[in-house]
Amino acid sequence: MGLPAGRSASWSRGTAGRHPAVLPLLLLLLCPGAYGAAAPGEAEAPILYLWKTGPWGRCMGDGCGPGGIQTRAVWCAHVEGWTTLHTNCKPAERPSNQQNCFKVCDWHKELYDWRLGPWNQCQPVISKSLEKPLECVKGEEGIQVREITCIEKEKDVPAEDIICEYFEPKPLLEQACLIPCRQDCIVSEFSAWSECSKTCGSGLQHRTRHVVAPPQFGGSGCPNLTEFQVCQSGPCEAEERMYSLQVGPWSTCSMPHSRQVRQARRRGKSKERDKDRGKGVKDPEARELIKKKRNRNRQNRQENKYWDIQIGYQTREVMCTNKTGKAADLSFCQQEKLPMTFQACVMTKECQVSEWSEWSPCSKTCHDPASPKGTRMRARLIRQFPIGSEKCPELEEEEPCVSQGDGVAPCATYSWRTTEWTECRVDPLLSQQDKRRGNQTALCGGGVQTREAYCVQANENLLSLNTHKDKEAPKPVDLKSCTGPVPNTTQLCHIPCPIECEVSPWTAWGPCTYENCNDQQGKKGFKLRKRRITNEPTGGSGGTGNCPHLLEAIPCEEPSCYDWKAVRLGDCEPDNGKECGPGTQVQEVVCINSDGEEVDRQLCRDAIFPIPVACDVPCPRDCVLSMWSAWSSCSHTCSGKTTEGKQTRARSILAYAGEEGGVQCPNTSALQEVRSCNEHPCTVYHWQTGPWGQCIEDTSVSSFNTTTAWNGEASCSVGMQTRKVICVRVNVGQVGPKKCPESLRPETVRPCLLPCRKDCIVTPYSDWTSCPSSCKEGDSGIKKQTRHRVIIQPPANGGRDCADPLYEEKACEAPQVCQSYRWKTHKWRRCQLVPWSVQQDSPGAQEGCGPGRQARAITCRKQDGGQAGIHECLRYAGPVPALTQACQMPCQDDCQLTSWSRFSSCNGDCGAVRTRKRAIVGKSKKKEKCKNSHLYPLIETQYCPCDKYNAQPVGNWSDCILPEGKAEVLLGMKVQGDIKECGQGYRYQAMACYDQNGRLVETSRCNSHGYIEEACIIPCPSDCKLSEWSNWSRCSKSCGSGVKVRSKWLREKPYNGGRPCPKLDHVNQAQVYEVVPCHSDCSQYIWVTEPWSICKVTFVNTRDNCGEGVQTRKVRCMQNTADGPSDHVEDYLCDPEEMPLGSRECKLPCPEDCVVSEWGPWTRCSLPCNQSTFRQRAADPIRQPAEEGRACPDTVEKEPCNLNKNCFHYDYNVTDWSTCQLSEKAVCGNGIKTRMLDCVRSDGKSVNLKYCEELGLEKTWQMNMSCMVECPVNCQLSDWSPWSECSQTCGLTGKMIRRRTVTQPFQGDGRPCPALMEQSKPCPVKPCYQWRYGPWSACQVQDAQCGEGTRTRNISCVVSDGSADDFSKVVDEEFCTDIEPAIDGNKKAVLEETCTQPCPGDCYLKDWSSWSLCQLTCVNGEDLGFGGIQVRSRAVIIQELENQHLCPEQKLETKPCDDGQCYEYKWMASAWKGSSRTVWCQRSDGVNVTGGCLVVRQPDADRSCNPPCSQPHSYCSETRTCSCEEGYTEVMSSNGTLEQCTLIPVMLIPTVEDKRGDVKTSRAVHPTQPSSNPVGRGRTWFLQPFGPDGRLKTWVYGVAAGAFVLLIFIVSMIYLACKKPKKPQRRQNNRLKPLTLAYDGDADM
Repeated sequence: MGLPAGRSASWSRGTAGRHPAVLPLLLLLLCPGAYGAAAPGEAEAPILYLWKTGPWGRCMGDGCGPGGIQTRAVWCAHVEGWTTLHTNCKPAERPSNQQNCFKVCDWHKELYDWRLGPWNQCQPVISKSLEKPLECVKGEEGIQVREITCIEKEKDVPAEDIICEYFEPKPLLEQACLIPCRQDCIVSEFSAWSECSKTCGSGLQHRTRHVVAPPQFGGSGCPNLTEFQVCQSGPCEAEERMYSLQVGPWSTCSMPHSRQVRQARRRGKSKERDKDRGKGVKDPEARELIKKKRNRNRQNRQENKYWDIQIGYQTREVMCTNKTGKAADLSFCQQEKLPMTFQACVMTKECQVSEWSEWSPCSKTCHDPASPKGTRMRARLIRQFPIGSEKCPELEEEEPCVSQGDGVAPCATYSWRTTEWTECRVDPLLSQQDKRRGNQTALCGGGVQTREAYCVQANENLLSLNTHKDKEAPKPVDLKSCTGPVPNTTQLCHIPCPIECEVSPWTAWGPCTYENCNDQQGKKGFKLRKRRITNEPTGGSGGTGNCPHLLEAIPCEEPSCYDWKAVRLGDCEPDNGKECGPGTQVQEVVCINSDGEEVDRQLCRDAIFPIPVACDVPCPRDCVLSMWSAWSSCSHTCSGKTTEGKQTRARSILAYAGEEGGVQCPNTSALQEVRSCNEHPCTVYHWQTGPWGQCIEDTSVSSFNTTTAWNGEASCSVGMQTRKVICVRVNVGQVGPKKCPESLRPETVRPCLLPCRKDCIVTPYSDWTSCPSSCKEGDSGIKKQTRHRVIIQPPANGGRDCADPLYEEKACEAPQVCQSYRWKTHKWRRCQLVPWSVQQDSPGAQEGCGPGRQARAITCRKQDGGQAGIHECLRYAGPVPALTQACQMPCQDDCQLTSWSRFSSCNGDCGAVRTRKRAIVGKSKKKEKCKNSHLYPLIETQYCPCDKYNAQPVGNWSDCILPEGKAEVLLGMKVQGDIKECGQGYRYQAMACYDQNGRLVETSRCNSHGYIEEACIIPCPSDCKLSEWSNWSRCSKSCGSGVKVRSKWLREKPYNGGRPCPKLDHVNQAQVYEVVPCHSDCSQYIWVTEPWSICKVTFVNTRDNCGEGVQTRKVRCMQNTADGPSDHVEDYLCDPEEMPLGSRECKLPCPEDCVVSEWGPWTRCSLPCNQSTFRQRAADPIRQPAEEGRACPDTVEKEPCNLNKNCFHYDYNVTDWSTCQLSEKAVCGNGIKTRMLDCVRSDGKSVNLKYCEELGLEKTWQMNMSCMVECPVNCQLSDWSPWSECSQTCGLTGKMIRRRTVTQPFQGDGRPCPALMEQSKPCPVKPCYQWRYGPWSACQVQDAQCGEGTRTRNISCVVSDGSADDFSKVVDEEFCTDIEPAIDGNKKAVLEETCTQPCPGDCYLKDWSSWSLCQLTCVNGEDLGFGGIQVRSRAVIIQELENQHLCPEQKLETKPCDDGQCYEYKWMASAWKGSSRTVWCQRSDGVNVTGGCLVVRQPDADRSCNPPCSQPHSYCSETRTCSCEEGYTEVMSSNGTLEQCTLIPVMLIPTVEDKRGDVKTSRAVHPTQPSSNPVGRGRTWFLQPFGPDGRLKTWVYGVAAGAFVLLIFIVSMIYLACKKPKKPQRRQNNRLKPLTLAYDGDADM
């Protein structure tokens, strides 16, 4: 980057390229020599080639600063723009292609900067329309500019702009501004008239006003602030005093001439010699003392070089003036004692200081571009202290600085670190609140975990020389060092819930089998039944340890591993090939194992093969029996002493035998068979497993380094787990292990992975906190320093514990004694008088006595008395004591008295007095005037202070504050966030102590510690309480998918910020429901039928025993189990639509007839159902007919497939989602929503799922879906902060505040955050002491009537309670000794000042008015941004009219201010009084002013008529027209003016109350004349129906309307009165109806 060059070259290059035709013309205009001729008639070759330059490039160079070089391109170009060879251009005219430049580097940013000059005055913009509006609204737009220069900061010299532009663009040079409207001077109302200047004769009285707002922006000046008028008092008895003695101002202090000093010194020495004559000091001790004193004085003189005190003198003039202000001879002003014309004074000395010292090193010794700069200081010393002049300039100066150089180390940077998260803590659900806290350890789901954040030095390793161990954690530092956002200290977490083990129902008992089929020993075997795990458990101790036993065994005899199973019986084959008669049925068998699975037939070689079954094929005329029914389910599952398992089967007679030759039917008993079943004893055994033990390291197994683990945690070695396995007999208990099948015994040992051991990791100790570096006076408490460290990782899995303490403290070393300093004042020197040469001309002066001035030495001492530098006292010892004082050398005539003694002590009660004394000394004892106790009192008395105090409470009670302590420890551990929030606390009210004069004093005087304390209760939050869940209801459907419900009831509502209730059912507001789908197995309850009975023929043909009849059977509803139907249950549990018939019509075949078996099952209809398809069933002929018998019917029956009658379609149906289901112990977090599949028949009935499964229908639905239940996170709060400093240092209203913040907002059903996040309590009451000025005394001129005098005031110590309305009360000065002697921020108290007492007849300026309110420049209440302004003024007071020409000008002073307000001014007017009213201007705060309101808007103050109303009984109305008084009517002239007022005739209407009567008047009115109708006086009414415009008045219409309504009312009433009444109808029931109440459904009615 370099300095800019001229840009014309680059411009011409650009334009040439764009407009080649324009360039020759431009060159012709700009360079007349380029194309034109040098002289007329002399042709020169035109210039066709020119040098062109590019822009300057960047400033390049090795170093930074002015040594850089920048280059640019230079080329030769034709005038038409194309580039050509350099040789075509003149080499002498070639511009340079490089130049020196200033290379800017980044570090120049600290050295150079823009200097912004002030904005100059706003100048108006010349507008096009020069007409200005009549009324200025906002002002005039203008523009203002400023100077901006780039400067080198160190040398304060200008630099090139390009340097500053490198870092920051140049700021704006000009801006728009506003010239506000002119504001004229605004003054207040006049004060009341003063008293007359003279008590007799003719005098003057005045009244004044002050300036409220100064003229601004060219507004007009202020009017006179004073008004005078002549006043007359009674005639003067004596002659008026014409002359006054006037003193002039004191001259400047000057030193006497050296000759005068020498003479005075000589006279003084000779007097001392006379005194000391005959008093020679011969005592050596006394001589030694004098020597020491001289040395000390010499040393003090050395120290007093800072105060070069010279006492000189000053004089003043005393004149006699007459009342016109002219001087007169002193003889005209004769009085007994003339004023002093001389006095001693101190020569003023300016402050002298040394040169500045060198700058100190920068306070910041490291490099950090992000953080603020350091500071450096320099100082200078006082060489000569100021005497009688202003204070010294600043002695110290500081400026920001940055450490520079290569060796500067980077600053320490700090960052946040965090400890490990604590274990996840789950808050219990509302339903678990009532349980004891002990079982919360098993809770799972969503919770909260916390960690601690601490601050460490991030770049410690870079900065420190000693190398840390790599793994050692950095030590914590003060939290304030870290500036970034604090990391989260709480987060939501999730404890996975254990999945409970779910198992299937038991299978049926298996056959008696060997324990181990591979090792078939002995005759002992077991019958087994099994179940399987349908849902693997997780969590807990893992594995299948949490599942119930899956196998039960019953010992049995004669076991076999394999057996034949009959599948089907073959047809009955009669013996010997006959067609009928006895025969056999062969059983078709398969080989099965003990689990019922089909296996190779070879395995059954040892099993007994089933033998063929005997059977009968009935011959014609034989008895026909049905097939045996299936064996019923076993009546008992096992056999014992009282129970025995039985099964039955039966068959029935299908046809009776013929009488001749046929085989007869058997007895009824032969139609049933019974067999034993489940003969095994009722002793069931199973293996029972205990929980897996702890994982113990197994030394026998070589440890392997594994990274993956079974439970997802890193593990470090292999261990072993064991568990107990015992054999248990059901309902009895543990038995010997031989009773259970040994081969099926569960394992007792298994390997496991040990989690890694975690040792406790702690940071190193932080540095000790610093001890107080500076000592505090009166702070006697022992200071301690502390250090701490942080647990980063707590121990786990048997790791090393955290042993050492985390917090250490030690007492600080005793701080060095505070070195305090004090001023030591030395003895006052001799009183120095004004030189006699100056005094001697003054009448009554005596040599060697009178008033003078004396000085003294001051030194600085340490508290222990040691010498100290004067600068220490200036900084630490408070104000400098007085160096000089007035003194008096007594003259012979003066009275000499001792100083006052101290007051005597007070030992009496209230009302006692204390005294102090002084005595007359020397020759004064003999003088009579000195004995005058009025002039020179010798004793003074004072009442002793009364010590009576009373305490009274002030302010409001504080919040209820719990006693500060640690959080309660629950279950042996601190639960984060469970800080005690309720219970008994205390609230406080401040106590103030007052003395008997109502002055506030320290509370200790009232024996109070400053508070009233009162116990209070913060009510504990009570959570919503719900009942436990009810039991699940039964599934709403007995077959297929339904719903089951459970509910909770509200037991107690929450209050005091307890956890809210979950959303209740909106119908009854009392229950929380949970609804889940359920599935009822359609075959859970089944109809079981017994065989049909024999067909009972109704019309019995006794011969044949055959014919039509009825047969019945038993139908029962039974519960289906794995072993078959077991128990009989209520019929309603089975599907009534599916219930089989219990009776039917039948035909009993005759002996010769054909007998057919029962119909077989119907074949299944093919889908889809269609009437063109059929289903069929078949029967088998059992007995062939005899020759004459009835032939066999069709053995096949067909019927069409009708939809929803005998043929059904099936489809899946899906239920709604359940509510989100969590595991039993879960509180919240991830759960599962489930829904179920239902198989629905085409007629809408739910059926067994197997119907849909057989069809292989597609299942596209997702049956489970994960869901989330919001976790109940309780609100977590930070600890209370420490109490803040008191908001007031003293007074009654101070408060201390402490706060806390929400670290974790509540969620879900968690406890909400309390509203109280801030607490306050009152501070102890402290009196507010301060120094305050008393009022100035009147200007006093000693021994004269006017001229230069002095006025004085006192300072006193006052106490107040700090409130605005408490006026301060004076107390003893000792109370203010601890506060800085400053009044209104000024340390220098001004107790005396010169003033001027005007002489009679003088014209003078009054005192300054107080400062006005701070006023802004505004438009429509909006500040224009010119800042506020305050003003004060001095008015002129004239005492004699003839001296007006000598009066000074009135004065005005303004100053800017901050807390300004916008004020508006508007005209106000009083009510009219006749033809005039008062109009004035008022400010918006109610102050009446002159000026400020716009003149153009001023309302009229006068409304007199023109011409005046001269006719009798006329007056001027508001409309400025003449009107008549009441009782008179106007007679107008043709030109509309009033001609005369005529009396209206009066009509008298007497009344009862008034015998004279009230007068009501009506008068005729000219309809076109304006009239005035004021309110009537007395009791006379004037009814005037016409208005001034000749129209009827409104009230006339009102009266007419009222009369019309009244007339209609009267007519209607007459009509009703004259109308005939109707006869009343007869009522059948004349009894009164009972009173009925409207019932609105309120239960309380």
